[in-house]
Amino acid sequence: MRRITFLCGHYGSGKSEIAVNLAIDEGIDYLVDLDVINPYFRSRSVHELLAAEGVTLVESSIEKAANSDLPVISAKGAAPFHDKSIRAIYDLGGTDQGAKLVQQYRHMFALDDTVDFLVVVNVFRPETADAQKIVRLIDSLEAAADMKVTGLINNSNLIKETRAEHIEKGERILAEVATARGIPIRYTFHEESVPLSGTFSGETRSLRRYLAKKWL
Repeated sequence: MRRITFLCGHYGSGKSEIAVNLAIDEGIDYLVDLDVINPYFRSRSVHELLAAEGVTLVESSIEKAANSDLPVISAKGAAPFHDKSIRAIYDLGGTDQGAKLVQQYRHMFALDDTVDFLVVVNVFRPETADAQKIVRLIDSLEAAADMKVTGLINNSNLIKETRAEHIEKGERILAEVATARGIPIRYTFHEESVPLSGTFSGETRSLRRYLAKKWL
């Protein structure tokens, strides 16, 4: 992972779950919850877990107001752009509406090559079910963020019904996108209960469900 990573994706892609997994597994310093759109499955809902893992959560500008649903973000969210020792993940809201929030930081990293913009995809969501739809999503995210997507994350799943063939289908579809747009698949995530064999693109990671277990 690069020092600063923005994570985006369509609603239901598993973006926030992956943000939490990566923050904990990679020993990230800051997890900045920029999702001011959807009140469910946000990384701020596991603030106690993140604190226990040594991850600083940045969200509402009102301290200890994780459930206030205010469309504001603490100024602490800019700290990683000023302090180059901080590694951070920014969890964006779904679709282009969430990606627009990148623009508040855009001037801070115009010449900074340590920034990633990764798109999480679940091909079993109707909005990202094929390569053409995913390419359209990428176009809208890039336009909203004024930033090029640097990588894809295959998180194709049907939650508890997931099988290896579902992840393989995601691989095939995202491989089309990767070829068409010249964007690499950086990670392939799979449910803990689904062992994988064979070769998949990018780093293969087991997904622990920190957020969804509250609801599913």
